[in-house]
Amino acid sequence: MRAAALYSAAGSLLLTALAAAPAAGTPGRPGGAEARGTAVAAERAAAAGIEFGRCPRAEDLPAGVRCGTVTVPLDYAHPDGKRIELTVSRVRATRKDPDDHRREVPRQGALLHNPGGPGSSGLYFPLVGMVPEWKRIAAAYDLVGYAPRGVAPSAPLSCQEPGDFVEGPRAAPTRPTDAYKKQRAAEAEAYARGCADRAGEALRHYHSLNNARDLEVVRAALGEERLTFMGASYGTYLGALYAELFPSRVRRMVFDSVVNPDPERVWYRNNLAQSEAFEDRWTDFKKWIAGHDAVYGLGDTPQEVQKSYEEASARLAAEPAGGTVGPAQLQAAMLKAGYYDDYWPHRAEALSAYLKGDPQPLIDQAGTHPEESAVESENSRAVYSAVECNDAPWPADFEVWDRDNTRLARRAPFETWDNVWTNLPCAYWRAPRQEPLDVRTGPGELPPTLILAAERDAATPYEGALELRRRLSGSVLVTERDTGTHGVGGGPNACVNGHLEAYLLDGRLPARDTSCAPRPAPVPRA
Repeated sequence: MRAAALYSAAGSLLLTALAAAPAAGTPGRPGGAEARGTAVAAERAAAAGIEFGRCPRAEDLPAGVRCGTVTVPLDYAHPDGKRIELTVSRVRATRKDPDDHRREVPRQGALLHNPGGPGSSGLYFPLVGMVPEWKRIAAAYDLVGYAPRGVAPSAPLSCQEPGDFVEGPRAAPTRPTDAYKKQRAAEAEAYARGCADRAGEALRHYHSLNNARDLEVVRAALGEERLTFMGASYGTYLGALYAELFPSRVRRMVFDSVVNPDPERVWYRNNLAQSEAFEDRWTDFKKWIAGHDAVYGLGDTPQEVQKSYEEASARLAAEPAGGTVGPAQLQAAMLKAGYYDDYWPHRAEALSAYLKGDPQPLIDQAGTHPEESAVESENSRAVYSAVECNDAPWPADFEVWDRDNTRLARRAPFETWDNVWTNLPCAYWRAPRQEPLDVRTGPGELPPTLILAAERDAATPYEGALELRRRLSGSVLVTERDTGTHGVGGGPNACVNGHLEAYLLDGRLPARDTSCAPRPAPVPRA
């Protein structure tokens, strides 16, 4: 699934600071060579532990966050072969009741978090303990993040030179010509070739099943008998695989903004569903802008706002703003607003200012990244591509992509083709594909788990939460109604946070699926 480059369970508060090809490989279920290799690696990690010290300087983390490494096999079928190191970050439980600092809170162990992507680093997760909504959880748990395999500094992957990754202004046609499609297909094939050339034989080992096995080894290295885990976005799929592979090792699990785990939907059909959902979320954003026409002057109906957006795109096609922002950069900036409501006032302000003659806010929000950010972005994209392309079969014939997305773009033009270009390297991928696991747990196989979802989430459409709820026996779904922010746990909704705290702190879940009233709508900035 395509997701924002950086995601945190603390929402945008921390984010701003911080006919298919045949499958190859094996499902990798317990009992095979990979299962034995995981057991060996976990035993070694438990004996070695983690020596926490200063974090890598490049991560720019405060001194209160401590880091260490965990060694895992590159290939779990050969645990004595090549090994790589995963970087782990931690802030110890404060043990202080935020309402009464004289009262000591019992420590409950480590809460390990994966922020999604795939391709996002979780090293910043321990910082959420500074956010008021997280202080109760931070009192009871060591907050632990990590950089998954491939994500710098954990054996980083790269598919091209970072300088080549940061493009200048680019078009974003919603009805691409045959010539444009041919050009983008050639680029996707070259990108896939670059991944294979740079990573070599190691490329095949960067996939979700190995990510789940890595999670088991990190659990052992932390000295935890059972895993307490919170996954957001792609992290929910990782958590679901862990629950299937290692159910007896689960203590508590939170799935926030759920990827649909149906093997038939991983990943090609999930991306089609995502593109359709973003159209609805784009409409939500346009309605909000139209409701504040007195502030932004972009139109008092969604249709008028769409015209303003198209006017801006046409102007940028003729003359990119600041030499860096073209139609594709504009679309990407507005797409971020589809993930997080907190972006709505900023994006509307930038669009309004541009059309009134001031391009600087749009340049600031949508311009190209500095060199150091380019390295991070290129690495994130490489891991995203490797994991998703390795995880499952993809159509190998561009005609299939063209047919499916041409149909979809008629009713969902905003994101459809951009999503195609992001994922198209998987059509030309040179590493073997895994066969997705059929995640299912029966009564008593897994402790009760908590699922959180926003009803209008576009990045991980709500149907994914319903599907996971059906597949994990004993799970309970809490829905934030009528909203679409991607990632709801630890955000501004007190109802959602109450359920999250009750589960993580006391192991209590609602008796049945329940819902919470929506968070307040964003407030426009004058």
